[in-house]
Amino acid sequence: MSTVVSDCFTIGSIVATRTCYNEHIEGEVLAFDPQTKMLILKCPSSSGNPKRHDVNVVNLSLVSDVQVKKEVTTVPDPPPSLNLHRLNTRVRNAIDNKRRLVSALSACLDPEGQRLFMAIARVIEDVSWSGQSIRVYNQVTITPPYKVDNVIGETDSKSYNYIRKFVERHWREQQARTESTVPTVNQ
Repeated sequence: MSTVVSDCFTIGSIVATRTCYNEHIEGEVLAFDPQTKMLILKCPSSSGNPKRHDVNVVNLSLVSDVQVKKEVTTVPDPPPSLNLHRLNTRVRNAIDNKRRLVSALSACLDPEGQRLFMAIARVIEDVSWSGQSIRVYNQVTITPPYKVDNVIGETDSKSYNYIRKFVERHWREQQARTESTVPTVNQ
């Protein structure tokens, strides 16, 4: 065993390790904590996608070999600071959206209405319940039983025509799904 644990690995260096399970991990150093002897390596993606990377956390107490393949001598630029306001806004919006969907689903007991609502909500943010009716863009209403003929709005508006086609496609896909799950009986 030739375990050599440096007090520090330079960020950006290329390091190869062999774990106690004889697994070879090689990658670029993203971080190293000398107290816990944890090394974080950015490695080529196991999926083969060149635009993605795997990130491995390696406990150097459990490796049989560590080799620095390429030492980086220049200090890398510090990473850009996070825009905390933007992150908090994204989190708040995501939570608000989930709450809206949960409350919307509890507004309607009809499973077909819930399915249509969820399908619309995936692509259109401005969708809500008005009693048992689905309201889209505050211009188009879909009443039970939520079929194409139940779409109400200004018939010459883009919103109305889009929602009508959306509902039509939704029911066509529901029908195809139902037909593909119904077992056939051979006589």
